[in-house]
Amino acid sequence: MVTATDATAEPSVSAWAPLRTAVYRSLWLALLAANIGTWMQTVGAQWLLVHQANASTLVALVQTASLLPMLLLALPAGALADTFDRRHLLISVQLFLVAVAAALTLLTAAGRMPPALLLTLTFAFGVGQALTLPAWAALIPELVPREQLRAASALGSISVNVARAVGPATAGVLIAKVGVAPVFGLNALAYLVFAMALIRWRPGDARAVEVPERFTAALRAGGRYVRHSPTVRRLLRRALVFVIPASALWALLPLVASRRLGLDSSGYGLLLAALGVGAILGGLLLPWIRTRVTANRFLLVAGALYGGALIVVASVQVVPVVLIALLPAGLAWVTVLANVNAEIQLFLPGWVRARGLAVYQVVQGGGQAAGALLWGLVADVSGLVVAFGVAAALMLVGAVTSQIWPLPDLRGASRDPAAYRPPLALALQPDPRVGPVLVTVTYRIRPEREAEFFEAMEHVRGSRQRTGAMRWGLFRAGETPDQYTEVYLVPSWDEHLRQHGGRLTEADEQAEYRARDLSDGAPEVRHLLPATAEWTTGVDRQAT
Repeated sequence: MVTATDATAEPSVSAWAPLRTAVYRSLWLALLAANIGTWMQTVGAQWLLVHQANASTLVALVQTASLLPMLLLALPAGALADTFDRRHLLISVQLFLVAVAAALTLLTAAGRMPPALLLTLTFAFGVGQALTLPAWAALIPELVPREQLRAASALGSISVNVARAVGPATAGVLIAKVGVAPVFGLNALAYLVFAMALIRWRPGDARAVEVPERFTAALRAGGRYVRHSPTVRRLLRRALVFVIPASALWALLPLVASRRLGLDSSGYGLLLAALGVGAILGGLLLPWIRTRVTANRFLLVAGALYGGALIVVASVQVVPVVLIALLPAGLAWVTVLANVNAEIQLFLPGWVRARGLAVYQVVQGGGQAAGALLWGLVADVSGLVVAFGVAAALMLVGAVTSQIWPLPDLRGASRDPAAYRPPLALALQPDPRVGPVLVTVTYRIRPEREAEFFEAMEHVRGSRQRTGAMRWGLFRAGETPDQYTEVYLVPSWDEHLRQHGGRLTEADEQAEYRARDLSDGAPEVRHLLPATAEWTTGVDRQAT
């Protein structure tokens, strides 16, 4: 795997460049409104529960009800987004969210909103958001040029942090003046705006899907791709190495505010605002930073900044100093995660992009959840200072590992789908559901080409497994030493047709051509199917 260790800094792309694209601009602004509405709804829901019995537990359950669907449904949501038209899926989900928000508004205005119903509707809203995130993230590469993806990812982070700053403050003012129901109503309106922006968008070359993949098959295919892609796994590890120690700050900051700095809720809000300002600055500065610092040196510097901020927060009890330290922490948080998110978007081919991004969301969200629990337990046992100190040490160690296990260099990597292959003339055409399918490819390799052939077949193996193979092996015939047979097992005939009719990228095709060029004569390909399969005569679809 090629890495970016020695790569030069990239050409400058303005942080605002994606907003010059009218479609992206309108959708980004509509999503910003929806994000603000979501934060307003969260505050409104919590406020409805503050005077209930067991208020502490109920208020905390609002966050649980909102976030739990993202962990439970991210992978299924990614499969849906890769299986069906993403625009239509997003429109349907936004209209569902409008209906949920409208129900919250009307029932709250009527005084018929018990805690159980409020939490149920909050969970339903979280389901809608879980279905939205993978589809929206996978749609971004279709809206902006490839060179603007990192800027678009940073703008997404800016949107979230602006909403985090504006939404709660706006909700607090409105609740004090007009009550909670209008806050829920504004959230319904915000999601209606997002739905209308999606309806108005008419993509010129909408992605065509001949026959949607079956849901369970699509889910398994996404898992196989991530499992057999070293590049994706390395990017996920880099995110996890950063998120786990970084989550200490988000999890323990309320305790820092109350116990170490003696601040009330407004003071805690000020600390969050400092993190938010740093995050917004990070999003704006990311394109500028990438023109001056290589990707892996950038990870090292960002980790050092965040680790230093953790040390300051743990050791200093002067509010202005802590506020200043939180600015680079927010900057590092956004720039690292936006960068890794953009790298994954750049690498994933279109057919599996939403599923791969869903795995990233699970890793990031799960890392934050597990890290928060870990640092809470450490703080309970050893105190806040020790917890922050350990987190800072892990952050600095993780930053150093970026030089040992660097980010892959994706410049020039072709992720476009390979051209469709000519139909294969089979005497009998199986039903698409038939499986498993055993494919054999026999090569004749001269002794002087063996080392080069083995190297080429390693790339072929990865390609087969990422695109559908459950098992793969390379065997040598004892009777004819120059004969090698590649054997791989695919779950169904439909999976095999998809494997060679949309899942292969140009890079996959190049790897296969390299192995074929080393063979004396064209390799012999055979497709072995269950003897009891359903058959039809003639040629139907294409495969190799």
